[in-house]
Amino acid sequence: MKRTVSAESPPKISIIIAALNSEETISDCLKAIFELNYPQNFLEVIVVDGGSKDKTIQIAEQYPVRVVSTSLNAPAAYNYAMKIACHGVLGFVDADAKVEKEWLNKLVPHLAEQEVAGVSGGIETWNTDNAWARSIGYEMANRYARLKKYTTRIATMNLLMKKSVIEEAGGFDENLPSQYDTDLGFRITRMGYKIVYEPNAKCYHYNRTTVRAFFKQQRQYGKNTLKLYFKHGKLARGDEITDFLMNIQPALMLTMILLFLFGIIEPLRPLWYASALILAFVFAYYVYCAVKLSVKFRDKAAMRLVVLYFVRAFAWLTGAAVTTVSFLLGKRR
Repeated sequence: MKRTVSAESPPKISIIIAALNSEETISDCLKAIFELNYPQNFLEVIVVDGGSKDKTIQIAEQYPVRVVSTSLNAPAAYNYAMKIACHGVLGFVDADAKVEKEWLNKLVPHLAEQEVAGVSGGIETWNTDNAWARSIGYEMANRYARLKKYTTRIATMNLLMKKSVIEEAGGFDENLPSQYDTDLGFRITRMGYKIVYEPNAKCYHYNRTTVRAFFKQQRQYGKNTLKLYFKHGKLARGDEITDFLMNIQPALMLTMILLFLFGIIEPLRPLWYASALILAFVFAYYVYCAVKLSVKFRDKAAMRLVVLYFVRAFAWLTGAAVTTVSFLLGKRR
């Protein structure tokens, strides 16, 4: 059954924010929500904290929000918040993101389309003063530029969804601490619904500011990407946001490492040449991509992407290895 939202009057919306140790950004995130050019009495804001050790909860409680403290991961927190949400339209905003004042006004009209289950805005970089963060933002912007009006999935960083459709799809998969949004989007669009991408509705994301933080984030993605592809094999071929070339990079890294290790055995020493050839190819490809984005965005800081590409591929490989070992040991989560 297709769900509709009236185009004549703005819908009431429950905005859900899953937070964890977000003291640096939660205040600006909430401030932006309460500055939205939208009837404030039509909004309910729920902050679900996953066990923060910093001042996230204390800061959130300074705003007129409902704070729920749990030990749940993000998808479980969303499922819980859905149950206590008062309204039929759910807004998802990351705790390290802030939305522009017209964000809702630009997104809401799309929900009047009968087959539309959700709609998301474009993503910009919040902390542009940091060169690593800017570089991450350039790469993300380049990937999102490939999206057309309708997409098979979108991040919960900034997203409006019809609650009834999420419930119909069975909610978020709590076995995927990350990549749960990709999984949900895939299931929803497979049911015949559409997800709209509205680039003019801006959300500003606080990107990672160090290589170490980026590696940690991407390793988590790597752990759950493998689970996601076991669940939906079709996604391994890539999509508009994460294409096939990105997906095969961890495999190339693994091949390069294995060839080098086998080459330690003297009779197999020529394998080092094959390993070096793969490294040279990958490096050249990364340099080409980084130069392309440096020119596109007119910022030589984007050359840092050469490092970030290597870090991401290795992080995904490491994450996939952890998931594989855990599976072999009988640990499914």
